[in-house]
Amino acid sequence: MTDAPRHGSALIRTEADLARGMAHLATVCPVWARVAPDLGPLPLLRRADGFAALAEAVVGQLISISAAAAITARLTEAGLMTPEAILAAPEDALRATGLSRPKAGYLKAIAAAGVDWDGLRALPDDQVIATLTALPGIGAWTAEIYLKMALGRADAFAAGDLALQEGARLMYGLDARPTASALRRMAEPWRPWRAVAARGLWAYYLRAKGREGLS
Repeated sequence: MTDAPRHGSALIRTEADLARGMAHLATVCPVWARVAPDLGPLPLLRRADGFAALAEAVVGQLISISAAAAITARLTEAGLMTPEAILAAPEDALRATGLSRPKAGYLKAIAAAGVDWDGLRALPDDQVIATLTALPGIGAWTAEIYLKMALGRADAFAAGDLALQEGARLMYGLDARPTASALRRMAEPWRPWRAVAARGLWAYYLRAKGREGLS
C-alpha cells in the first residue's frame, strides 16, 4: 500500500484516520452525529495498489459482492492477477473463471496499457481518475473505487454506487434514492472525508438490508 503524500490529499491508513473522518462528519451534519455511534468500527477496505487492485474492481462491476469474490478467487488461484499472466492467457482460460467476454477483454487491454502504477501514487485524485478512465472498461465508479481502496484517498467518493445512494436515502429519510449528481451535492459538506462517509453509508445500507430485507 502507498503512503506517499506528494499528491496533496489525505490518506486513510488506520482506524484512527477513520475515527477522525467520522468526527468531522458528526460535526458538520446532525444526521451523521446521530447514526455514528450505531455504525460501530468502520472497515478500512484497503488493498495493495497496482494492476490486481484495478482488476478486482473491474471484476466487481455490476455483479454481486459474492459473485465478484468468487471470480477473483478463481483468477488468483489460476495465477491470473498480473499483467503478464493476463496477456499470456487465452480468452477461454479467463472465461473459465466466470469473467464475461467484455471483462476479459478489458483486463487484457489494461494489462497491455503499460500503466505506471507507482506514478499514480503521486497524482492528485482528479488526475488518477482521468488516467484510469482513459483505459478500456474503466468508468468513474471503478476509478473512484481504486482511489478509495487501493490508494487510500480520504476524499474518494463513488457517487454512482447504488448501495451508497440507497444508504443515503435510508439514512436521511428521502422519498427516493438520490441520483449520482444529487448525492455528490449532498456530500459536499463531508469533504475532505468523503471516503469515510462512503464507508458509513455502506455500513448503514448493510444494516438496513439485514433489518428490512432490501434487495
